[in-house]
Amino acid sequence: MANEKTSRKAASAAAKVLSNPKSTPAAKSAAGSALTQRGSTEVTGKAAASKAAKVLSSPTASKAAKSAAGSALTQRPSKGRR
Repeated sequence: MANEKTSRKAASAAAKVLSNPKSTPAAKSAAGSALTQRGSTEVTGKAAASKAAKVLSSPTASKAAKSAAGSALTQRPSKGRR
C-alpha cells in the first residue's frame, strides 16, 4: 500500500480541475482520486490510474490537471508490493 498523501498544493490543483467545466472526464477522475487521498489512506484504483496516465501524456492538459494526475499516480501501489 502506498503511504503517500495528496499535498495541499496538489489538492488545490485538483479542486480547480473539478470546478472547471472544460476539464476532461479523465482529468476529473484523476483529480477526484487525488482529493479522496488528501487525508486518508486510500490508494488510487486501476481505472483512475489509467485515466491519470492519459492526462499526463496529453499535450493539451492543464498544469493543474497534470498536478492532480501525478498525485493520483504517486498513490498507486507498485506492482511488486501488492
